[in-house]
Amino acid sequence: MKGLLAIFKRELFAFFVTPVAWVAITSFLIIQGLSFYLVVSNFAAQPSLALSTGPVESFFGQTILTYLPLLLLCPVLTMRLFAQERRSGTIEPLLTAPVSATAVVLGKYFAVLVTYLAMWSPTLVYCWLASQDGYVDWGVVAACYVAVIGVGAGFLSLGTMTSALTKSQLGAAMASAMAIVGLFTLGIGAFILPEGAARALCAYVSVWGQMNEFSRGVVDARRLVFDVSVVVLPLFLTVRTVQSWRSE
Repeated sequence: MKGLLAIFKRELFAFFVTPVAWVAITSFLIIQGLSFYLVVSNFAAQPSLALSTGPVESFFGQTILTYLPLLLLCPVLTMRLFAQERRSGTIEPLLTAPVSATAVVLGKYFAVLVTYLAMWSPTLVYCWLASQDGYVDWGVVAACYVAVIGVGAGFLSLGTMTSALTKSQLGAAMASAMAIVGLFTLGIGAFILPEGAARALCAYVSVWGQMNEFSRGVVDARRLVFDVSVVVLPLFLTVRTVQSWRSE
């Protein structure tokens, strides 16, 4: 698509020249480092835990500190994508350029997705450190990162959509966070509802359930289909929104 690469480069550069991005990256790595330290310390204090699972599996599938950054990180990364440009008026030249609405949306989305992946990449060091003192199943590690990427890609897509629906960065971040919290809350139904269709639906969309399964090396294609759906639908709606601006 014409212009997609140029928009991607522009957005990626814009992320790393702002202090917000570096603050978010630093905070994220501190939280994840603390989380991994606590997991390893717990295993060191209770060696019997290693009989059923390992520190890597616990880090990705059994600690809330892995999910908390997703609630905050994804809205912060996406809130400025469209909201800031609409508020400042810099979106107008972009809309009048010979670039399709799809290229505009995907260029911005891919830039924030690459930023998200870059933020997670240093956590591979945790897995390497764990492998120095014990056995690490790298197949399970790969499954964990597939889950992290799938869940994060969906949340970033939701954030991209909410950023296009408002001129306020704070409003976009809050709307995105509410949507993410809604998915988390819906997933809780898998643990509290009685057997039936409602519980099955909640289990299907449960982020906790997906991370827990993938952290044990169980890759369920249905989970991946849901992740792709959460990516595609918001992006489609965002494209239609951008197209409507051009017709105004």
